[in-house]
Formats: sequence, C-alpha cells, structure tokens
Amino acid sequence: MILNEVTKAILSRRTVRSFTPVRLTSDEVKTLLECAMWAPSGRNSQNCYVRVISDKTALDELNTDFKDTVGRDTPAYTRWDVNPVYQTAPALFCIFADCPDPMNGGIMAENICIAAQGMGLNSCIIGSVGALFDGEKGAKWKDKLEVPPDGVFVVSVAVGHGDEDPEPKPRKPERFYEVKL
Repeated sequence: MILNEVTKAILSRRTVRSFTPVRLTSDEVKTLLECAMWAPSGRNSQNCYVRVISDKTALDELNTDFKDTVGRDTPAYTRWDVNPVYQTAPALFCIFADCPDPMNGGIMAENICIAAQGMGLNSCIIGSVGALFDGEKGAKWKDKLEVPPDGVFVVSVAVGHGDEDPEPKPRKPERFYEVKL
C-alpha cells in the first residue's frame, strides 16, 4: 500500500460525535472553505456552496429549532440535550446547492472531512439537519445564512477537536477488488 499524507488522512479518519469546546481558528475555517471550494463537481457545475455556523448561541438555536421540527423522540434526535444535532462541534459546515445534488455535495463534504483530518481536526457528516431546512423554520435559517430561498440543503459536516477516539468500524474487504477482464 502506498502511504502519504493524503492516504494516511483518509485511512485514519473516523466519525467523531463528541467535541471539545475549543473553537476553530479563522485560518482553519478559511482552509476548510478553500478545500470545499476546490471539490470537483459534475460538468464543473460548481453548484454547491457552504455556510459555516460557529457561534455557540446560533448552534444552540439551530438545535432547538431542529428539535421543534422533528420532535424529541424521533430516531434522528435522541438525547438532544446531550448530543445535539451539531454533535457538540464548535463549527457546522452546511452545504447547499442550486438544485438537489447529493453527488457534488457529498464530494464537497468528503473534501472538508479529509482536510480536517489532515489538519488534526475531527468531523461528523450529518444529513438529518436537512429536516430543519425543509421545515417551517427553514426560511428563517436560510435567511440567517444568506442562502437563496430556492437553495437546497444537501448535507452538513460538524468539525472540531474530538473529545473521543473511536475505534474503526469493521469493513467488508471482500467487496473491493480489481476485475481482470
């Protein structure tokens, strides 16, 4: 196997759901935004864009609005007081698109995650927060985040300094091989 800084970041990245309260620096946020901007997109459409929420009060308000939208007892929102939708991270990178585009948004999210890992940060990809942007309070949040009314939420990434070191989950190596034709 060929190991370099990039492959090491990919192979060592784990989903983290508990973060320290240490805020990201301005340079860290700018670097992650730059990496998101350089994510490839189908036909070079560049139709995805990112808004970062790093204010604790705003994150808590988003969490409350999300709870009000999906309810307290839904699988997507258990333990809302202990484990908020932003997973206690000090920054939530929200990816939107001009049209529904899970592929380009997913590529952008992965760029953010791998760049964060390479910078000594941790991340958690979160799709469930999309329920907020589709709900009654979605217009309020789009307005706050300067997202056009027709902007479509794709996915979000919580980023920060992990407060846990999870073991890797098992993989299915038998599903990955080169076919000799």
